[in-house]
Amino acid sequence: MDPQLLHQILPFAVFGAVVAGVWAVVSLFPSSETRVSERLSELKDPRRSGESDEKQTGIKSAFKKAAPALSKALEPKTELEENKLRVKLANAGFSSPHANTSFLAIKVISMLAGAVLAGAGTMLVMGATLDGLLAVGIGGGLGLFIPDTVLSLMAWSRKDKIFLSLPDALDLLVVCVEAGLGLDAAMRRVAEELSEGAKEICDEINHCNFQLQMGRPRREVLHDFGIRTGVDDVKALAAILIQADKFGSSIAQALRVQSDSMRIKRSQLAEEKAAMTAVKMIFPLVLFIFPGIFVVLVGPAAIVMIRELLTM
Repeated sequence: MDPQLLHQILPFAVFGAVVAGVWAVVSLFPSSETRVSERLSELKDPRRSGESDEKQTGIKSAFKKAAPALSKALEPKTELEENKLRVKLANAGFSSPHANTSFLAIKVISMLAGAVLAGAGTMLVMGATLDGLLAVGIGGGLGLFIPDTVLSLMAWSRKDKIFLSLPDALDLLVVCVEAGLGLDAAMRRVAEELSEGAKEICDEINHCNFQLQMGRPRREVLHDFGIRTGVDDVKALAAILIQADKFGSSIAQALRVQSDSMRIKRSQLAEEKAAMTAVKMIFPLVLFIFPGIFVVLVGPAAIVMIRELLTM
């Protein structure tokens, strides 16, 4: 094909592709449901019974309606992949039933936005060339992986906060149990006392209390507690409580042992960080302090030597 003809056709092709993409996204938004359709949906899924009372408008409502259609292209193929995604979202603090659908819809929107922005930016800088199509592909790929990166960072930050606040929560739980409270009442007390300083772990404890009140077995609740947080120490705590509940041993003694081990682990972690301080100080010393010392010590001698050489 003639390059000049391709250069003339390419802008129209890009414009047509953008229009088609926008039309496809808009067509995914379903029309407003009648009251009969809403009632049938509530009968099929009882969890939607409260949604009709809270009418939402704007972008949030439109996103909720379009999320199932947008997420179909990226839906997990197997139940194992779906469970992995659900656990990853739960580790980041998103444990609602519709978290999977919303996250996959966000990935699709991010991919389309990255492709459009990359294509538009390339056309403004370089004009309508074949490099624009390559930029569209690269932008779409980056937009597809940005939500995963953000989710991983959120999960890492939340795990770190739970790990740091776990010893205090465990010590308070030991005190409550040894004072005569049951495990359920002690967990509620811990969630009330630490709600301001340790919000993440208190939210998980409140979730466990809610499931226990709904009649779910304690073993399943504690097991899900460890999986949801993704912290190894919480998993170990859940395993100890399950074992104590299974064999009828003292929960207070089990919590005391776990609390002591957590305290030792925290002190060892502090010692490890203190030992790494000397190694980490090498880089700022070499980059910022040594050059200044070198200038102060060698600078006068260098000036004298330059003067002597110039006078010779």
